[in-house]
Amino acid sequence: MYRSHYCGILRATHINQEVQVAGWIQTVRAFGSITFIDLRDRSGIVQLYLDEAQTQQIATLNLGREFVIQAKGIVIERSNKTDKIPTGEIEIKVAELKVLNPAKTPPFTIEELSDGGEELRMKYRYLDLRRSPLQRNIQLRYQVNRAVRNYLDENGFLDIETPFLIGSTPEGARDFVVPSRMNPNEFYGLPQSPQTFKQLLMVAGYDRYFQIVKCFRDEDLRADRQPEFTQIDCEMSFVEQEDVLQMFEGLLKHLLKEIKDISYSEAFPRISWSESMRRFGNDKPDIRFGMELVHLKSPKGAIDLQDEAVDYLSGADFKVVDEAEAVIGIVVKGKAAYTRKEIDNITDWVKRPQIGMNGMMFIKYNEDGSIKSSIDKFYTPEQLAKFLALGDAAPGDIMLILSGANNRTIKAASELRLEMAKQLGLRNPAVYAPLWVIDFPLLEYAEQDEDGGGAGRWVARHHPFTAPKPDQISWLADRDKFPYLKANAYDLVLNGNELGGGSIRIFQKKLQQDMFRALGISDEEAKDKFGFLLNAFEYGAPPHGGIAFGMDRLCALLGGDEIIRDYIAFPKNNAGRDVMLNAPSSIAQKQLDELFLSLVKPTE
Repeated sequence: MYRSHYCGILRATHINQEVQVAGWIQTVRAFGSITFIDLRDRSGIVQLYLDEAQTQQIATLNLGREFVIQAKGIVIERSNKTDKIPTGEIEIKVAELKVLNPAKTPPFTIEELSDGGEELRMKYRYLDLRRSPLQRNIQLRYQVNRAVRNYLDENGFLDIETPFLIGSTPEGARDFVVPSRMNPNEFYGLPQSPQTFKQLLMVAGYDRYFQIVKCFRDEDLRADRQPEFTQIDCEMSFVEQEDVLQMFEGLLKHLLKEIKDISYSEAFPRISWSESMRRFGNDKPDIRFGMELVHLKSPKGAIDLQDEAVDYLSGADFKVVDEAEAVIGIVVKGKAAYTRKEIDNITDWVKRPQIGMNGMMFIKYNEDGSIKSSIDKFYTPEQLAKFLALGDAAPGDIMLILSGANNRTIKAASELRLEMAKQLGLRNPAVYAPLWVIDFPLLEYAEQDEDGGGAGRWVARHHPFTAPKPDQISWLADRDKFPYLKANAYDLVLNGNELGGGSIRIFQKKLQQDMFRALGISDEEAKDKFGFLLNAFEYGAPPHGGIAFGMDRLCALLGGDEIIRDYIAFPKNNAGRDVMLNAPSSIAQKQLDELFLSLVKPTE
């Protein structure tokens, strides 16, 4: 037996007990005739005390960082107690120490804050995973996994596995494809979601399904995206939207209590997609703070096709406003005292290519009630006061204003809102503000294909298996009504991040065929790609719906982060590469021949 106890669980209650511990050396500190060693395992750190005799015995071992050792001894009270670690009241007086494996000096420090760059730590991920922050993150992920399973099990869900090698579908994001050696010139696709399989399980009568499952998307990466990711995938039969929302609102409340000890008793707010876009400029709003968008000018149909045009600014002969399709402001509380330099810094931020604005205007509502503005030569104080009133501004506030093309300005105002909240410390990761966004558009018009060619067509905003709102089903037969169709779909948003999304599904063959036709998918193509599902609907498919949560993102948010990489044991980098394994990589010509593949040199 190498150990009787984990390092990090020893406490004052273990004093005078003989123990045996094993782990990695964090530090070695020699003080004359005595030596202290901080020994680490996944549970934490304990201090080893070696007296003069022990120090002399180990002098020839040349102990260094990350050596794997075993120590036996008696737990004693620590003379220099510390509250910085849980074991700070005790130490182990070593009677016997054994080196189990020496170690090279690691390429970066295995500390709370490492001196290694991201790529270096990714290359030596097995060393990075020894650091306390990552160990906490991976343990939190396990706790989330366990809590999810417990909740779903208690609510009658069955964990059922679905295949990874499936048919490739061209809709949505790009698939990863896998060549088949036994079927020359044919390919599997790796699943972006087990969508059709979970619907087939509902047809098969399995009523409540879940799976914590790997999914794959060959798409450009961001801090919150990986080419392979984990979903909490769920489906329920004989449900309407309200049933799904209640069930999975309960899941998040359960997780907040189990993982963060936060009791959230009230119902989550719900807003429509149109309202979310109008108030916050995006469909995953962060509602931990205000600063809602103030539409000073917007065209007819700015967000929803039924929106009327708005214009509080006309008549001033102000070219920047007159030529703009939209003018949008946000009110920043208590910042009327911003200096010119501070305003210039914000202006430079919105002019970055990622935001795309040509500039920024402002109106200051000073504490004394006076108004100062960058556009005061075009508008009277009374007009400026009216603009401020539209944003419920009070003395001491400032309104920041952007103008330009409608969609770009909405997006830029949304990004500015988030940036100002970040600068002002309003995005507290310890505060959790969930909400449901509902009533998404069912379809959206794509002017051209992803490669820039082809004629425009209607595409599914979510996926082609999402049902329209019940009172709009007949609208699928009228193309003039396509822009007004709403999906029986919903997203659960947490702190400005889409945590999960789902919908009530189509479960009748004719309606599914109507949806395919609306998307420009011919009956022949639908039969070829989705015939198995259409056939299944003829054998008594029940009404059903579901949702999928991003496990990686959920864990990051519960850990107080928005970047998912450190909540995955072995992630890919921003280029989708595993620098530790050097993957993806080339394969031998013999393998290419077995798969009947030839390589084409990429175009420059």
